[in-house]
Amino acid sequence: MSDKPGMPEIEKFGKSKLKKTETQEKNSLPSRETMEQEKQAEES
Repeated sequence: MSDKPGMPEIEKFGKSKLKKTETQEKNSLPSRETMEQEKQAEES
């Protein structure tokens, strides 16, 4: 547990050192239309 930074180190950390990143959703949910088409395909 000694490898974690202490409160003084956290308090003096500058947010300006962080890089801006763009997040991308990898597993998006299917649309309502897609779900309806799959449901109809299963019933056939």
